[in-house]
Amino acid sequence: MKDLIFLTYSEIKTKLNDGSLKSKDLVSAYIKRIETVDSKVKAFLEINKDHILKQAEESDTRRKSGKLLSEFDGIPIGIKDNICITGEITSCSSKILENFRSPYDASVIQKLKDKGFVLFPRLNMDEFAMGSSTENSAFQTTRNPFDTNRIPGGSSGGSAAVVAGSMLPISLGSDTGGSIRQPAALCGIWGLKPTYGRISRYGLIAYASSLDQIGPFSNDLQGISDLLEIISGLDHKDQTTAKVNPFEANSVSSVEWKGKKIGIMKAEEFNFSTDVNKRYTDILKELESKGAILVPLDFSLLKYAIPVYYLIATAECSSNLSRFDGIRYGLRKEGSGKLDDLYSESRTQGFGPEVKRRILLGTFSLSSGYYDAYYGKAQKARVLIRKQYAEFFKSVDIIFQPTSPTTAFKVGEKTKDPIQMYQADILTTSVNLAGVPAISCPAGVDSTGLPIGLQITSSHFDETKLLSFAKSVSELDICKITLPNEIT
Repeated sequence: MKDLIFLTYSEIKTKLNDGSLKSKDLVSAYIKRIETVDSKVKAFLEINKDHILKQAEESDTRRKSGKLLSEFDGIPIGIKDNICITGEITSCSSKILENFRSPYDASVIQKLKDKGFVLFPRLNMDEFAMGSSTENSAFQTTRNPFDTNRIPGGSSGGSAAVVAGSMLPISLGSDTGGSIRQPAALCGIWGLKPTYGRISRYGLIAYASSLDQIGPFSNDLQGISDLLEIISGLDHKDQTTAKVNPFEANSVSSVEWKGKKIGIMKAEEFNFSTDVNKRYTDILKELESKGAILVPLDFSLLKYAIPVYYLIATAECSSNLSRFDGIRYGLRKEGSGKLDDLYSESRTQGFGPEVKRRILLGTFSLSSGYYDAYYGKAQKARVLIRKQYAEFFKSVDIIFQPTSPTTAFKVGEKTKDPIQMYQADILTTSVNLAGVPAISCPAGVDSTGLPIGLQITSSHFDETKLLSFAKSVSELDICKITLPNEIT
């Protein structure tokens, strides 16, 4: 039989349900894989083997007695370290929450528990989800399983690396400006940022509330579809969730390319690397040969997405992170005994450099005399970006573009230049500003064997169309990627 750790999500689901595989055997195989390779990848901040195995044993008992919770009972899933689980440390990879144990479950976690998934917390991330490389964690730097000298992307780098490294078949991450799609692309797997409001944010520790969205990673597209159906829906604990028709995984089916209008962008406007540009061009040529109609779109407004995004996101993070003051929960440093010193010492020692940088920028943009000049203008520009996407989907069925302008860069390559690091998100941030859904699909590898991702974007709450096009992309030979067996 194929080694358990290299089974696709779909194969695992089938084998669990036909009785040819037990959850405990599967989970044990993944734990052994983690113990073998995670010292090199560093995707996990910790792993409680006994608790995880207990979940798997309970699932097997339910199946044996005919009382399984769902067809997903016993499937293992990784959880990013900013999604709350009752009794588990949820630190956001920050020293300020290093010992914080959540007193409640995030809504998505409760839904996973109700279906019988086996939860594997805690996956490393950029501190408070602020970063594009998972080098900003207070505890460790996660590495790319394809080349451990390179970054896995961020901020959900741990969630992507654990799937790419065949340590788990699926995981959850969060996406504020590309933090699911960019690491999915750099790690050669599937990653979805759903429509804003499709999935509850209750229990997701906030970075930028109007942009954050939980989403899935998977080693095949079926895992994305199934997880989206399971964790989405209206939640009265989160007033930003939308009352819309529920997504159904069985509604996803391949599309015929003939006559479909595909929105595309000009590579020279966004400085794609040579390999990324060639792969993008080759995919478009193949689609055109199958009858797709390529429609160039005017993405000139999206050049402003980076400054608009970082003004809005940092303003919101300045507000959201003000609750971490050394008083209510988290790190507390007494200092001189004065209240102001307690605040400043707790935050100075608790937050890392990137978080401090973004808090300062956000506080400045919200301050008296600068609010209208910076934050106010950014919000107006955001409305224009949202309107531009609406105009795009009047003339095209879907938009295709690279997920990242380059493949994975080396660890330490961009850490000394924050602006260069921010530019890594140039193709993803506009999606969050507009609130539309997008998925990163594996799209082959570059000349050195590093993965390339193809980003597909659709209109609001049209994930069925989005994933149907993604399914057709998955059937193209040019887009296939083999995950690494050996990690060095």
